[in-house]
Amino acid sequence: MIHFEHIEYLWWLVAVAAVGVLWGLMSWRTRRRLEQWGDKKMFGRLIPDAKRWRPATKMALTLTGATLIVVALANPQIGTKIEKGKRSGSDIAICLDVSNSMMAEDLQPNRLERAKRVVANLMSEMTGDRVSLVVFAGESFIQMPLTGDYSAVKLFLDQIDCSMVGTQGTAIGDAIEKSMETFGWGDPDREWKTSNGRAIIVISDGENHEDDAVGAAKKASKEGVRVSTVGMGLADGAPIPDHSPRSRGYGYKRDREGNVIMTRLNEQMLRDIAEAGKGVYVRADNSGNLSEIKSMIENLEKKDFEEATFSAYESRYQYPLVAGLLCLLAEVLIFERRNKKWKIF
Repeated sequence: MIHFEHIEYLWWLVAVAAVGVLWGLMSWRTRRRLEQWGDKKMFGRLIPDAKRWRPATKMALTLTGATLIVVALANPQIGTKIEKGKRSGSDIAICLDVSNSMMAEDLQPNRLERAKRVVANLMSEMTGDRVSLVVFAGESFIQMPLTGDYSAVKLFLDQIDCSMVGTQGTAIGDAIEKSMETFGWGDPDREWKTSNGRAIIVISDGENHEDDAVGAAKKASKEGVRVSTVGMGLADGAPIPDHSPRSRGYGYKRDREGNVIMTRLNEQMLRDIAEAGKGVYVRADNSGNLSEIKSMIENLEKKDFEEATFSAYESRYQYPLVAGLLCLLAEVLIFERRNKKWKIF
């Protein structure tokens, strides 16, 4: 079975098809105009070296070459065999704030989308680590339990939006406790052992803080779990977009007096949580610098997980890439008219 590593590149095939359709319409229109000017046989005598198949062949080769190169960019992979082995890594719980303030657009395109990119960025450099997802606003729940299947995590990550939690607020402490549950803490059926191979990463603007997040972070750190925070937003703040019908189109959320509500990054709160959790704090910006968080993950204690079965994929982008380049080379060697001097085609 063929699997594409970067399936998003396949959207370029729509552009390739559009070029082909446009060229076909232009060629048809040109032929219609020529037929109105004179007889086909007359044009054949006036331009004996011109052949209709040459432009069509050149365009077909161009479109085929472009299609194959797009397929190569998507990196087709084939599962060659089933392998068994032990995975070695750490356990990482990611807490993602989905309160309404995360819709503010001081980070582009907005705080929530930027936060989701932060998660994807962190996962791109993970190898054997297991990941869980916890979403929170005024309350929290486990979106994805601890797993080593990054594809499944990304699938669940794409579905996250600010309508998932009805109760508004920023209950970071509750989110930290839910993250501890994904590690097995408090589960009577699982033996809990203190380890330095676990971490919680809270991604939030820190606003509208409600519960004892600092106390929850301290409690987690006593169990060997490091709690780090990533601040989303700018200190200057930004209004919260309101797309509801009552806003009469695109507007911003307002208080009871009709004033536009401004949401600001509560950086001090997030710093206090990270300090209590013996972790690190970074402020996310449009440059996406997360080096301190990544370094913290790398320095966590690693352990061997149970034996896992997985498919090993091998890339096959070389074949469509070479075929595409050959098609483009052939297109260059075919002229619009026959070359009498070289006597080819």
